[in-house]
Amino acid sequence: MHQALARSAAFCERFGLRVPILLAPMAGASAPSLSIAVGRAGGLGAAGCLLMQPDAIRAWAQEVRAGSNGAFQLNLWIPDPPPARDAENEARLRAFLGQHGPEVAKNAGDATPPDFAAQCEAMLEAGPAIISSVMGLYPPDFGRRIKQRGIAWFAIATTVAEARAAEAAGADAVIAQGGEAGGHRGAFEADNVAEQVVGLFALLPAIADAVRVPVIATGGIADARGIAAALLLGASAVQIGTGFLRTPEAKIAPAWAEGLGRTAPEDTRLTRAFSGRLGRSIATDYVAAAAEGPEPAPYPVQRALTQAMRDAATKSGDLQHMQAWAGQSAGLAQAVPAEALVGQLWEGAKGLLGA
Repeated sequence: MHQALARSAAFCERFGLRVPILLAPMAGASAPSLSIAVGRAGGLGAAGCLLMQPDAIRAWAQEVRAGSNGAFQLNLWIPDPPPARDAENEARLRAFLGQHGPEVAKNAGDATPPDFAAQCEAMLEAGPAIISSVMGLYPPDFGRRIKQRGIAWFAIATTVAEARAAEAAGADAVIAQGGEAGGHRGAFEADNVAEQVVGLFALLPAIADAVRVPVIATGGIADARGIAAALLLGASAVQIGTGFLRTPEAKIAPAWAEGLGRTAPEDTRLTRAFSGRLGRSIATDYVAAAAEGPEPAPYPVQRALTQAMRDAATKSGDLQHMQAWAGQSAGLAQAVPAEALVGQLWEGAKGLLGA
């Protein structure tokens, strides 16, 4: 057996999977139906719990368990420090956003995320196989409680230094996120994230050499070639986000799903224009205009300010003003059932590796 396949087989045995393909935990795009399909195929389902209240986290886990005996991970952002507010700039932003969607209420930026501590408790109660972190590391006490429940901790890292810190903190695996990834960059520090965007093929072997725990590759992987390459570069498994978004089980807005299929690598942009945190989106009209507009507010203020525009665009099918996250391999995403896609991807990868 090829060394890369032996490594992935050991990973699957350890974490109760049949296939070393993980669904990325995408906040706002974590339909239970998608995790059920991926789990049925032997992979790992996932929920990005950032926007979910505790009851919603518990309900999501219950629904996925009812539909599949597959494992899943629950993921949370580590909260940023309280944002520095700038009333004058927020006024400029509200006026700018009013040109691209509904009028923005004066107090829109005051909206707050769900309570992080309560979300953490809900994840423990849900009892997933894996709890993962992004934008930093869980506090030591919560990390210990994860382990006491027999739950594994996967930590997303975007640099070698972050991967080493995750291993030292007790993470059971490191998810190496390359700069090709769609959606938010998982960097621990928001201030310098734009200067540390490293492509997966440079990042992955460096992290694999730097840590002893298994490494999961994510960012720009959407076909069998990407999976095989990631395993050859030292990954034990892969995590796919954008590559699953065109499946019917993802249940995203049709305009977004259709847009992904037309998106070349150079048709995506890194932008803070939706949430205040750097993320990769389809290069829409709004993204282009925002690059010339007022400075985005910090997270989560910017996300709250853009909520009305994003909601209206989703309702009307207006891709140009939708939060249309997309990795650089979006054009490889297939509009086929997710369970079949997992099987197709893994069989193709094994074939490329000589199995």
